[in-house]
Amino acid sequence: MPAYVIADVKVKDPEQYKQYMALSPGAITAAGGEFLVRGGRHEVLEGQWQPTRMVVAKFPDYAAAKAFYDSALYREARAKRTGATDYFNMVVVEGV
Repeated sequence: MPAYVIADVKVKDPEQYKQYMALSPGAITAAGGEFLVRGGRHEVLEGQWQPTRMVVAKFPDYAAAKAFYDSALYREARAKRTGATDYFNMVVVEGV
């Protein structure tokens, strides 16, 4: 069953965030994942949620999504992201 990693991000330093954006695709690909959404136009249809930048990545299964997050490649990407965002919320969810 596929799994999805979903992030809601508020970037405060776009130049520094570019370092993270350069490294994260390799970490996702190495774990068998692919980006489905990486920024782009969006709007709130219901509720109070006010996302800024949305990212969705699909993985073959939950274990692969967790392996991505725990990988050395993604730890390196996260280190480059430090201080570049006001917030970075991420969840993994099993899909259909």
